[in-house]
This record gives sequence, structure tokens and C-alpha cells, in this order.
Amino acid sequence: MTTPEPAQGQDDSTRIGESGHSGGASGVDGDQPRLTVAAVARRLGVAPATLRTWDRRYGLGPSDHTTGRHRRYGPDDIARLEQMQRALLRGASPAEAARFARSTTAPLSQRYPAEAGSAPRVEGEADEPVLFSGVIDGDDGGAMALDPGTNTGGRGLKLSGAGPRARGLGRAALALDSWSIQRLLLEAVAAEGVVATWNEVLQPVLRAISERWQRSGTGVEALQLLSDCASTALRSVIAGAAAPLNPRPVVLAPVPGEGQELELVALAAALAANRVGHRLFGAALPREGLDAAVRRAAPAAVVLWAGQPNYASAKLIGDIPITRQRARAFVAGAGWAQEPLPAHVELLDSLGTAVARVSETVLA
Repeated sequence: MTTPEPAQGQDDSTRIGESGHSGGASGVDGDQPRLTVAAVARRLGVAPATLRTWDRRYGLGPSDHTTGRHRRYGPDDIARLEQMQRALLRGASPAEAARFARSTTAPLSQRYPAEAGSAPRVEGEADEPVLFSGVIDGDDGGAMALDPGTNTGGRGLKLSGAGPRARGLGRAALALDSWSIQRLLLEAVAAEGVVATWNEVLQPVLRAISERWQRSGTGVEALQLLSDCASTALRSVIAGAAAPLNPRPVVLAPVPGEGQELELVALAAALAANRVGHRLFGAALPREGLDAAVRRAAPAAVVLWAGQPNYASAKLIGDIPITRQRARAFVAGAGWAQEPLPAHVELLDSLGTAVARVSETVLA
């Protein structure tokens, strides 16, 4: 079949996209394509219904207003939607994120510069569910209809009493967005310190995802990714810390058999920020390795961490080698809560207490 030639003066672009569209409502906008609702939904990882809600509620719909045609999203429309997602990941509510997106008019070539202004911080907002794309769809009671091709692993996450940073971290974790997780954590540490970041941002999200996993069997991948990203962010704090002030280090180690170490890494990062030098050992350090570490490092203090009570044992502390210069003994972690301890061993019952007491001991 012979394809008819365009009429004189007719632009070839009228044949791109849906049949019969004029240049303004075609699949292109200049050199840039215009996308359908379904295509944009796939790009953002949400359902078309969510985009329609954003359009209806916040005015973030297609700017293509051709009568009688399916409306399509142009580059600037998509940029606004991506800015909204960016604001949501930084902890803004949907309404605040929409206002931020509408006020952002950066050219496409300058989208997402590293020095771009931060999304708005919204204090005192009512608690709301945190969903995988960070979107609240009020039409279905707060649950978000996800695109069928989006692999999220479950429904939303509830963070009662959490602040904007924690809500943003929850959205990033459930979206498996490792870049945003680490950026949010590093920004929180820079603004609030390691202890506040742990208590108010990271720990609430870890606990919420862990509880959901135990309750429903979903979300273990988000929990693992968040833990790994948090460890990376906290270790970068250690690597960038100033030179320590204490001549003798602190040995930080999980008890033999303990498989978790993230809270211990947080302690190491907070001590490093206080210029307390330490020797941090990861999970699965055997007993002989712990003994050798204490003998070789001649530490001013030893902190043994246990998250599970079946690994915590007072005998373990008594068997720590005695060095020429005596070391102060501390234990930390929930696993020690019910374990009777010798008089010379001090229980550190929170991260803030641990940082304060260890710093006082070795910097005095």
C-alpha cells in the first residue's frame, strides 16, 4: 500500500503519535516526545489512577489541552511530576510536594542539579501512611494503586509520630532507592548529628519495616537495603572524621555469634564525630579474634554489643584478656537487658548514653 504524501505545507510531525493529531497534540513537542498517562505512570512507577489524582487534586496534569483528544504529558509536565517525587522523598507531604513542584521552573537541561534547593520541610503535620512512591491517594482510603509492572513487595508503611526526614527515608527505602537513602541519611547526620539521626530518622524506619515484615512476611528486601545503605553512610562518617584525641583506642565488637552490627556502627560513627578513636569489628568475629584484638590494641575501653539475649553472657566479659593497662568494660544492645552483670561492667542502655559515657572515659 502506498503511503500518501503530506499535503503541501503540512508538517510530517502530524503523522507521529495518534492518527489525526495536530502538531500541538501529537506525540512530540518540538524535539521532545509527549507521553500518555500510562507511559508516564510506568516511568514514575505509579498507577495511572495516582497521576489522575495528582491532576485533579493538585493541578499536576498534562498541559496539552487539545479538545477531544487524549491529553499527553510534555517534558515540563513530566519534570514537575519528578520534582514532586523528589520532594516526597525528602519528607514533604503530598500537598507541599505539589506546591514545590509547581513552583519549580528550572529548564530541562538543569533538572536535578546537585545544588538545587531543598524540598520544603513541613513541621507539625498529621501522621500519614508512607507509601512506596510517597503518594497518598485519598480516593481509596490512603492506599496507592501501583502500576502492575512495579515490583514493590507490599503496601504502605505507617510511621506514627515520625518527622519529615523519617517519612522521606521510609519512602526511599520502600522504593528501594539506595541513592536517596544514603543522601537523606548523610544530610540528616550533617544537620542533626549521628545520635539524633539514629533515634529520630533511621531507627523508626528500621523498626516499622521490621514489624511489617514480621507481621506480613513482606519488605525484607527493603529492610536489607536500608541496613546496608545505612552502614555505608555511617562508615563514611567514620572515614571523614578528624584525627582522634584519645591515645588508647576503644574496641567495639559484637559478641561472638551475633549477626547484627548496625547499631554498633552507629556508635562508632558517633564516637568518631567526637574524635574518639576506636577499633570497630564486624559481625561474626570469633572468640579467639576478640581476645587477640584486645591484647593487641591495649584499649582504654571495650564495648561488647548484643542484640539478642541468647548471645549475651556475663562469662564472656569475665574471660576478656587482662592487659598491662586495664580497660573499662561496657556492654550495649538490647540483648544485655536481662543479663546479670559483674559490678565492674557498665550497661549502656541507649546510643546517646553510650557515646557520652565512652567519650568521658577515654577523653578524661
